[in-house]
Amino acid sequence: MNKKLIIPVVFAAASLAACNNAGNKPAAQKTDILVADMDTTVNPADDFFDYANGGWLKKNPIPADETGWGIAQLVNKELYERKLKINEEAAEKKDAKGAEQQIGDFWKAGMDTVNIEKQGIAPLKTELDKINAAASPADIMAVAANLHKMGVGVFFSEGVGQDEKNSEMMSYQLYQGGLGLPNRDYYFNTDERTTKIRNAYPGFVTKMFQLMGNDEATAKTKAEAVIALETKLAKASRKLEDLRDPYKNYNKMSTADLTKIAPGIDWQSTFTGIGLPKIDTVIVGQPEFYKALNEVITKEQVQTLKDYMAYHFVNEFAPYLSKPFVDARFDFYSKTIRGAEQQRPRWKRVLDAEEGAIGEALGQVFVKEYFNEKAKERYSQIVENVRSAYKARIEKLDWMSDSTKKKAIVKLAAIRKKVGYPDKWKDFSSLKITPNSYAENMMRSAEWWNQYSINKLGKPVDREEWDMTPQTYNAYYNPSNNEIVLPAGQFTVPGYRDEELDDALVYGYAAASTIGHEITHGFDDEGRQFDEKGNLNNWWSKQDEEQFNKRAQLLVNQFNNIVAVDTLHINGKASLGENLADLGGILIGLDAFKQTEVYKKNEKINGQTPLQRFFLGYTLGWLYQNRKEQMASQIMTDVHAPAKWRVNGPFPNVPEFYQAWNVQPTNKMYLPDSLRVRLW
Repeated sequence: MNKKLIIPVVFAAASLAACNNAGNKPAAQKTDILVADMDTTVNPADDFFDYANGGWLKKNPIPADETGWGIAQLVNKELYERKLKINEEAAEKKDAKGAEQQIGDFWKAGMDTVNIEKQGIAPLKTELDKINAAASPADIMAVAANLHKMGVGVFFSEGVGQDEKNSEMMSYQLYQGGLGLPNRDYYFNTDERTTKIRNAYPGFVTKMFQLMGNDEATAKTKAEAVIALETKLAKASRKLEDLRDPYKNYNKMSTADLTKIAPGIDWQSTFTGIGLPKIDTVIVGQPEFYKALNEVITKEQVQTLKDYMAYHFVNEFAPYLSKPFVDARFDFYSKTIRGAEQQRPRWKRVLDAEEGAIGEALGQVFVKEYFNEKAKERYSQIVENVRSAYKARIEKLDWMSDSTKKKAIVKLAAIRKKVGYPDKWKDFSSLKITPNSYAENMMRSAEWWNQYSINKLGKPVDREEWDMTPQTYNAYYNPSNNEIVLPAGQFTVPGYRDEELDDALVYGYAAASTIGHEITHGFDDEGRQFDEKGNLNNWWSKQDEEQFNKRAQLLVNQFNNIVAVDTLHINGKASLGENLADLGGILIGLDAFKQTEVYKKNEKINGQTPLQRFFLGYTLGWLYQNRKEQMASQIMTDVHAPAKWRVNGPFPNVPEFYQAWNVQPTNKMYLPDSLRVRLW
């Protein structure tokens, strides 16, 4: 339920103007960012995204080593420089201890290209030997379990998480998985773009087998068998939109019942191999997938199963091996699927890998230098202003019964806010990081995270834990904790100080597109099914539920009709939660803004009213352009609509948008009153 639309990128942690900023105008010596980005040749009532952001987009083409370019990357540039400084200083310390030792040695290993090229595939040899030694289905599952310990999700996906029907308990959960292409649709869709990717996939898998030491003919044969195996798993996998129903994807059962579904697999031995204690109960997301998996494990040739595991293992760690492995993986996943033209510099890739491996260790050093308590307090106040605005809006709803309203308000009040950085940090002291092998550091970190997760079983839920690092450019709502998490730098406007941001910009950019968005996730098509304690528990009356679904369906229809790239339509059902959160965030962010003195005085800044600047500020948060390949991949695999439609999609449903920009029936962004969504 993350706010941002693309794979998470990190963001600088400067502070932002709070709701009580007093509405200072941008400093005279700096250009007003909202004016500078505009393309005034576009009518805002016809295409507001291009009107607000088009000036910047025309002047800033996507760099060759990126699949998209926008505001995140602008601020990310600042953060990369700060992280680089932290890493280089740590690497220079001869007596570094704790987090600094781990950061410094991780950096040394990742940047030591001489050693990496010399090692080649050698760091993976021990595990590859275990795969090659397997001789039976039982051996296959034992090796598969060992790979899962290292974060390689062969055959299926699994992990420890909160029980959706009992949020105080941590449960073990099994899901569909095991594919090499991004999701099941890539194996079956017949559009030109997807067909091109699917036709290129055998060549990539063949290349990986060649890099493992096979001749071309053998590698091609192995690749064909592996892809046929994956296609069987894909056929039994649910579509993206079908994964959004929490009830249909919650199937608690005993391990004995799981064995009845997949009798050819010794599940207790598999769980033991993954590192789990003896467990009696599991939650299975998609039981039909495990029936198909049973067929694969029991009927496929053992050699094919071994080849499948070897390919996935090498593919997982290819970015940390020698150049031929790195290049092959880039050419397929980044270039063919997402449209990148060249690789990002190594130092940036190492910093990205470090973020996943020991990001919170880095975060401890980061916040000491680049974030403060005052900024944390400011963000907290904005949350409360938005919460109050949402409460008032719920109370005025004419379609919701009083009993459901009361429960909604109870849930709203119970939403926990986490702002800036954790009060308690993860302890990485048991994780061995050395300067000797980049790939081995990544494997050990994956094992650490696996054990960290397993250790939660049988223990109370730690509701203070963060699932993002402080330096992350993103935010999320966690339904099981009924919480919003807002990392330190999420609201930064690149190149501007707090006092240079007027309240109208702030309320659009921060209160609407992030805080209001995340709070609304607690009441979207999926989040609304969880109660104030985070349990999957329907608290809606039947009549209110029907009204919600009827009104939400209008938004599904609107997005289904949007052609985002080539002939590819946005999936309105799969993206419904994010689209509802966007619309809700705009509405309640605007309600909160209306309570400020800036809105009430209605004084113009650079010719724009506060209401106009609110909409421009929101749109600034979606200052992105993406390659067509990236957009197509996003539509197929992501529940977020492309950036342009995070703006042009919800705005026609907002009454004040028509007022601010004089939208008339002849304009392209005009939506007949009967087709507008009236939910929150």
